[in-house]
Amino acid sequence: MATFRVSSEADVVEVVRGARESGGTLEIVGHGTKRGLGRPIECDDVLDLSCLSGIVSYEPDEMIITARAGTPVIEIEAALAEKNQRLGFEPADWGPLFGAPADSATIGGVLSADANGSAAMRYGRCRDHLLGFCAVNGFGEAYKGGGKVVKNVTGFDLPKLFCGAMGTLGPLTEVTLRLFPKPSSAAIFAVRDLSLEDGLALLRRVWSSPIESTGLAFLNGTAFIRLEGSRAALDEKIAMLRSLSVTEFQQNSEGEAIFYNIASGRIAADAESMLWRVHVPSANAAKLVAEIQPTAWCADWAGGLLWLVSDRDVRARARAFDARPVQMRSGGSIPPFGLEDRVRAELTRRVKAAFDPLKLFNPGRMWEGV
Repeated sequence: MATFRVSSEADVVEVVRGARESGGTLEIVGHGTKRGLGRPIECDDVLDLSCLSGIVSYEPDEMIITARAGTPVIEIEAALAEKNQRLGFEPADWGPLFGAPADSATIGGVLSADANGSAAMRYGRCRDHLLGFCAVNGFGEAYKGGGKVVKNVTGFDLPKLFCGAMGTLGPLTEVTLRLFPKPSSAAIFAVRDLSLEDGLALLRRVWSSPIESTGLAFLNGTAFIRLEGSRAALDEKIAMLRSLSVTEFQQNSEGEAIFYNIASGRIAADAESMLWRVHVPSANAAKLVAEIQPTAWCADWAGGLLWLVSDRDVRARARAFDARPVQMRSGGSIPPFGLEDRVRAELTRRVKAAFDPLKLFNPGRMWEGV
């Protein structure tokens, strides 16, 4: 097995064309922080994008940034912080779940894995922030999708297609993202000693109110609520919370770490059981948890996203609750992304064939034969 470390899009094109000619397959990696996510794959060679790094352009007034796919997320966030801006989907750091160092993820890897944090419930997931990209397809052709403005789609919205594709459609080489202002003030509140049903019901009430919280999580009987904005706006939001009998959680480093830890799946840092990340209608979250009876769990997005530690095959019970589980870690014969129905599976195969007809890129990473 050879490892091709590329530093330009032209290098990527050359490697892909070489794979086409030899009939080989390529495992696409950045810093490898999520290499353990998905089905195990055996490729002939490795396409290493970690040197395809750096911010190409940053336009604070237009609130967009363009970076190469191998750029570390912390490098992007540091540049944005200097201008009091941020990535609205608040990238989650899943690296430590798979034995990788914290804060080592690349922006291409985050987008490919659809790794969204707690603020995504307010600002949207990464698929809502990826305005445009450059990539290389399975024909060895460099191409572009999307653009550099929010409303620019006249045909297929390709950026959304690449978020969560786990590199199976080909390597991203450059991405353009929309940005949001970083608030001048923030506060975290908590309501303790709540039952499962009462805690998630409270978070749904806050979510449906005009408060516009950037974090609504539940862990160990406590509902956590994060508010952000200008000082005046924050005071108004706090007054609204008080009308809901919400008590304040002292604002400190531990408080902010709660949302970081939940979004990063830290509840399972030492667990030996399987870890599941489940998208579910928030109104069904409490029922699903009661049905699964996980050994540990927490909720994000007002219950719309659950982290469950359980040795059971969560998918067997999730269907009744309109839930979509992904097995994040450890599972043997259980397929991480589940089985698709016939219609969706056929659509998946056609999309794969359009971008990668020879199945060069991460073959079988999500589903067998794709």
